[in-house]
Amino acid sequence: MRYVGKWIFHSIGMIDDDSCEMVYLSAEEYLKAPMPYVDESDEEAVADELKERKQMIGGQIAVCEDGKLYMLMPLPEGVSREEVDKAVEAGIIKLYDGMMADEPRVWEERDGELWLEVGEGMSEDGWVKASDGEGFLLFMTTRYVKAE
Repeated sequence: MRYVGKWIFHSIGMIDDDSCEMVYLSAEEYLKAPMPYVDESDEEAVADELKERKQMIGGQIAVCEDGKLYMLMPLPEGVSREEVDKAVEAGIIKLYDGMMADEPRVWEERDGELWLEVGEGMSEDGWVKASDGEGFLLFMTTRYVKAE
């Protein structure tokens, strides 16, 4: 598989209360899923959680030829271009391909699988396998699929 390119949200893993196993929810299912850590009678808390979930669904991964991998998040709703430019200028956020980006991570291919450098203490050698054998990139509990 060729990993270089843009990867978009596919699904997010949550523990099923009945089976205690990981189940993956599509974007639509995730938006409708219960919010166990939110007081669902608090409209503001629910709105904040939905906003966070929409950010997660809008997330992407850019895997670049130069061995860099960028985790990308959409710009927050209601933020003007001027505000974005000021935040970039002040070093508050970084942009990559029109989206907010963390510092790039290093990736490499090993035996046909994508491995991601996560740093010392995160694994035995500081690397984790990010491809899952089913055609997805897996970052924590979120699966991404290669964009067409």
